[in-house]
Amino acid sequence: MRPQLSRSVVHQTRRHLYAPTRKGYKVESIFEDARTAEFAAATSNAEGSKLPHLNNLPEVIVTGRTDLLHTSSKPGRTRQLNFFRVGPKGGKIILVDAPGYGRRGRAEWGDLFEEYILTRLQLRRIYITFNGKHDLNQYDSQLLRHLSENIISSEGQQRYTMQAVITKADELTKLKGAQSMVESLRKQIWEAAPLCLPPIVTSAKMVPPFGIEELRMNIVEACQV
Repeated sequence: MRPQLSRSVVHQTRRHLYAPTRKGYKVESIFEDARTAEFAAATSNAEGSKLPHLNNLPEVIVTGRTDLLHTSSKPGRTRQLNFFRVGPKGGKIILVDAPGYGRRGRAEWGDLFEEYILTRLQLRRIYITFNGKHDLNQYDSQLLRHLSENIISSEGQQRYTMQAVITKADELTKLKGAQSMVESLRKQIWEAAPLCLPPIVTSAKMVPPFGIEELRMNIVEACQV
């Protein structure tokens, strides 16, 4: 059984998912085969490490409370960004896997993540993942506020957009009040970051996967390919 979402939540989410794409590439042509995702580069906080040049392809980055990459026991140390080309013919977009921010919040992100979101001209959208079973904690709110505060550069240019992603929808179906939990989390995200796009609810474990095609469409729309 899939989580029941209100018409308002679905409408607000899909309003951002199905906007026409500029160049007409179909989502299927970019994500049709997981093998089209090719590791392109990695960079860390190590001295001398620089952000890679990847043919100016549009990029999106994913972060969340749970670490997605190799971590260190010390805040801000040996944190790493992994870059993947996705799509045929050398890739159409770049997906960047970022370290999670953990229990200590911003200090764990490291200078590299900060440099990336503040200076990367290819960055189009930041995806922030949240476990649907839990309310936001102070570090989630801190991340959202920090990203919101830096969304506009000192020159008045928008650096990126923000998209919330609620994960583990399959586990929500086992709980009473799943709808109210999703609504509460959506409200908390909006209160912390009004400029963040309404959450996409997902589960990779459902058959078929829930929300994954919508998420892929969102990525293609963000990158305008």
